[in-house]
Amino acid sequence: MGPPPPNKRIKTISVSRPVIYGNTAKKMGDVRPPNAPVEHTHVWTIFLKGLENEDVSYYIKQVVFKLHDTYPNSTRIITAPPFELTETGWGEFDIGIKIHFVDEANEKVLNFYHRLRLHPYDMTQPSQEEIKSIFYDEIVFNEPNERFFQTLMTKPGNLLPSNKTDSNPFSKQLELEEIQRIDDGTKEVKRQIEELQGQLEEKLKEEAAKK
Repeated sequence: MGPPPPNKRIKTISVSRPVIYGNTAKKMGDVRPPNAPVEHTHVWTIFLKGLENEDVSYYIKQVVFKLHDTYPNSTRIITAPPFELTETGWGEFDIGIKIHFVDEANEKVLNFYHRLRLHPYDMTQPSQEEIKSIFYDEIVFNEPNERFFQTLMTKPGNLLPSNKTDSNPFSKQLELEEIQRIDDGTKEVKRQIEELQGQLEEKLKEEAAKK
């Protein structure tokens, strides 16, 4: 048998795959997980998954979560979906996330961080409610090799759904709402600037009249 055919990269092609990552957290009640240290106050879960919870293991081989050094075995390697882990704790800290892609991809490990959130931004939110700190992103493969490109094309990437749901807070609707909020904010800032300019002009006129 001769050597395998060369696996060339496809020039000018980019393929993206949407993912969501982050954490959920909830304050512990009277029932505490076994072996939870007495000072721990919350149960939390860190995760990375497909936008609609679809299988991502056809292109992701494993996900490594690096926890705070105070945790035993602080480097946790998840080799099969769901790519998540649940722990208990009392403090917020940066969790390192490393995505290892399948061997045929021949892609570098992707590194980033997520700030574990245990407490609500809005302090009026009831403390017993589940906290969610979830982010949308897209993994982009620039000029993938031919074999990996074929694998990616067997499962076309999901698009943002039209409407947000309880299971997926990211949607075209949410995107439009965010654009509208930015637009409204820009208009309000412009109005305030015009109002201040008017006040300044009146003040200058008053000062000039006194001279």
